[in-house]
Amino acid sequence: MTDREWHEASDMRRSTMTLALIMAVAAILRFWGLGAGIPHAVGVDEPEIVNRAVHMMKAGDFNPRFYDYPGLYLYVQVAVSTLRFLAGATVGTWSSLAQVGPEHFFLWGRAATAVLGTATVLLVFHVGCRWGTRYALLASGLMAVMPLHVRESHYVLTDVPATFFVTLTFLLTLRATESPHASTYAVAGAAAGLAAATKYPAGLVLILPLMAVWMTPATRPSRRLAALAVLGACIAAFLVTAPYTILDLPGFLNGYAKLAGSYSGTPPSEPGWSISFKHLRNAFSWPATLAFLGGIALAAFRAVRGQGRTRWMLAVVFPLLYFWVVSRQSLIFGRYLLLLVPFLCVLAAAAVVSGVSLLRRYEIPRAPRTALIAALTIAALLPPMLQSIAWNRTNSKVSTVDLAYDWLKVNVPPDSVIVLESSKLVLPPASFHSRNVGQLRRQPYQAYVDEGTEYLVASSQSYGPYLDSPQKFPGEYKDYLEIFQQSRELARFSPTKDTPGPELRIFKVRP
Repeated sequence: MTDREWHEASDMRRSTMTLALIMAVAAILRFWGLGAGIPHAVGVDEPEIVNRAVHMMKAGDFNPRFYDYPGLYLYVQVAVSTLRFLAGATVGTWSSLAQVGPEHFFLWGRAATAVLGTATVLLVFHVGCRWGTRYALLASGLMAVMPLHVRESHYVLTDVPATFFVTLTFLLTLRATESPHASTYAVAGAAAGLAAATKYPAGLVLILPLMAVWMTPATRPSRRLAALAVLGACIAAFLVTAPYTILDLPGFLNGYAKLAGSYSGTPPSEPGWSISFKHLRNAFSWPATLAFLGGIALAAFRAVRGQGRTRWMLAVVFPLLYFWVVSRQSLIFGRYLLLLVPFLCVLAAAAVVSGVSLLRRYEIPRAPRTALIAALTIAALLPPMLQSIAWNRTNSKVSTVDLAYDWLKVNVPPDSVIVLESSKLVLPPASFHSRNVGQLRRQPYQAYVDEGTEYLVASSQSYGPYLDSPQKFPGEYKDYLEIFQQSRELARFSPTKDTPGPELRIFKVRP
């Protein structure tokens, strides 16, 4: 073996070991505390998916009758719930579908999301390999520790699965440019269809294979046929995995129109682009944010001049287009920007590695260059990693919501009627007759008595501002005071350093 072959083999082993470490970190951060809050404090919108998946499994009716999400991840969760039921039945946990409810399936459903989130890190590595191994390792490392992606990988929502399929489309499009045939582009188009069938805005990723076809004159048999193959595969994949889009066309159209209306309302007072950028800056922290901004500028330049124009264009067009679309919505949440994160990780890595590589022109010794890239890597990775660790530690702690739920299970008779104003505490319907409201003060105390309510749960997230500033909110303060004085307080759970969450008060309604 020559010295060069030995060094190449050694570099490959180091890269493999580094990738294995990155994947291990990605998995740990995404599976850490996966069961937190089940079944009483699950994430916002998680029940929208899990409840419907369990209903479809129990009823055998695969029409979701719900079109806030296209359908694919609902069916994935039906499959996961079915496997969970079979596993439980095998060990004697239950003997019929009548014995199970949605609360039994959240953990396995979350595990499916965590698996897709971890797999996305591997996809980012393979995307980065189109630039080079160092690019790939830094990009996948940044993706592995990204707090926005780590957090959302803990919930049964569509954002992380959609990010997986968007990244898969990116990778398959890059591969298609390396072997430009209609069939390889069709595979990328099918992946775009799966992205759209998971989350509607993710369908924008279809622009990648179409743009790649247009930028690759050597496509066989022709660019026109390849573009048609992309479109056909995308539509077919979407309809196969979200069939009731057609089978229940009126329901889909009505549901989609209602959904679209909620995002086209009154715009926020702050510009949408500013809100979106703050979400990204908070997730990446400033060093990695400056890196991906530099990567965007570098990609824009390389897309016009230099080698690899197509891959640079693919890397920069989708994030800019999607950022523009999201920033025009009236509702902007951090998780809506997840689809951008794999692209920004690749661009940040490109800025760091390419920037250091430019130093070779100035005859700077290798050791300082190596130290510089190590320092930049640590600066990019460390703040997001610390943020992800801190979130996981907090998420895994016993919260005031957990304490209140445990108290209710022990001290409140089953089938009691309970009204809660904490959106963070949701009681399983099999145990209690409960409903959640925005604020208890919205109706007078006597109304609770008349409707048979037995217990009230108040949250400082609702009453806190009014009790803290009675002079500023005299009416609201009086409303809450009347409720608290006429009922009997049974328990109070206040947050501490080791017990996060809102303050919760549990009251017994007195006629």
